Amino acid sequence: MPSPLRMRSAAGRGTLLAAIVASGMAFLDTTVVNVALPHIGADFDAPLAGLQWTINGYTLTLAAFVLLGGALGDRFGRRRVFLLGVAWFTVASVLCGLARGIEWLIAARAVQGVGAALLVPGSLALIQASFRHEDRGRAIGAWSGLSGVSTVLGPFLGGWLIDALSWRWIFFLNVPLAAAVLVASLRWVPESSSPTGTRFDIAGAVLAALGLGGITYALVEAHSGGPVLLAAAGGLVALVALVLVERRLGSAAMVPPALFSSGRFTVLNLYTLAVYAALSGMGFFLVVYLQTVAGFSAIAAGAAILPSSLLLLVGSASAGALATRIGPRLPLTVGPAVAAAGLLLLRQVGPDANFWRDVLPGTVLFGLGLTMLVAPLTASVLAAVADRFAGVASGVNNAAARAAGLLAVASLPLLVGLSGAEYADPAALTPAYRAALLWCTGLLLTGSVIAFVGAGSGADSTRSTRVDHEVSDTTRRRHPN
Repeated sequence: MPSPLRMRSAAGRGTLLAAIVASGMAFLDTTVVNVALPHIGADFDAPLAGLQWTINGYTLTLAAFVLLGGALGDRFGRRRVFLLGVAWFTVASVLCGLARGIEWLIAARAVQGVGAALLVPGSLALIQASFRHEDRGRAIGAWSGLSGVSTVLGPFLGGWLIDALSWRWIFFLNVPLAAAVLVASLRWVPESSSPTGTRFDIAGAVLAALGLGGITYALVEAHSGGPVLLAAAGGLVALVALVLVERRLGSAAMVPPALFSSGRFTVLNLYTLAVYAALSGMGFFLVVYLQTVAGFSAIAAGAAILPSSLLLLVGSASAGALATRIGPRLPLTVGPAVAAAGLLLLRQVGPDANFWRDVLPGTVLFGLGLTMLVAPLTASVLAAVADRFAGVASGVNNAAARAAGLLAVASLPLLVGLSGAEYADPAALTPAYRAALLWCTGLLLTGSVIAFVGAGSGADSTRSTRVDHEVSDTTRRRHPN
């Protein structure tokens, strides 16, 4: 087995480069596609359902298979599976950019999500397994900070590419990035694995995909007259089967049932579902509304998200430290309420809106609320379970956040009565947008209530060092604006 890497060695810097750029690609394609939706819809004459599936095809496969992807890396080699994920993701990105119809794009996005499920857990696992103990914390901090830049710059860069070239270039951009990752990985990244005791819950991953997929189909296609009831019933049956299979597998399950013996862990995941559903719903509607109704260019709509992402990037460490001192209940309760106030301001944005006067105050307030809650949430999740479950608990909470986004994008248009090509009609989109942000406000306030009742108030300092690292990591991984 090769010697552990040092931060200041060429191999250490090369390994960090590979992990940061690869995870940045996946984060970029989580955030930037929202900005491109009006252009994709216009090019393909796509209905709203097509735009929903463009987002949800990727989110569905990533959420369903991300835990399995981490286990595959542990068993067969983290570098090997990471490289497979990068190559898979890149080929799928090219297919997205070459799409000749909305169905082609949706299928390619689903394939892309599988690639992301292989490379996202691998990027952090490579750092954890490759660096010597003394340098590991700094390496994780560098990874999380620099990867977070993609969250901040993604919508802005994507908007520029869309305006200057075409929406297709947000996918083609991954090709040179992936080439850099492959070169750095083959030259510097050491192989590592932990085959002993590694088990694969393939049935759990497939049932999760079928369950989420069936329910998502029923929500998205409710106006189409298709086999909606059959899909919904099939999705529910698959989710029930998932619970039964996980209980039977016990500690070998993708989602060990023992995790949920902690009532606090269960409450925090319910909180995650509410808050991240609101976050994803706002991200889906806002950038489309700003371009269709307020007349913003793609780059201006992308820049509208920049303040909240920047606040999250620079403020997460301080928020996590504060929660360590005072306990999680206050930030987890107040954070969603502040974000909800931001949404109420954004709800008033109308035609010919001015960014500085009408959009910036709401996005800043929304970003402040997110900054208050995201890092304390991660810390609380990790503190709610035994040490041996820390990794899988973080993964489960991550998957819950992605599933929340998936269901929000699927259900909100149905709840606000938006369908067909109405997303391109300002007269139809305006009331739907305002109703959607009201739903998102309600979800955030629901999160506040959940936190106040069940999040707990005691500070947990016994694992502060590990939690700080995990907080910084997961904050960047999950923010899906």
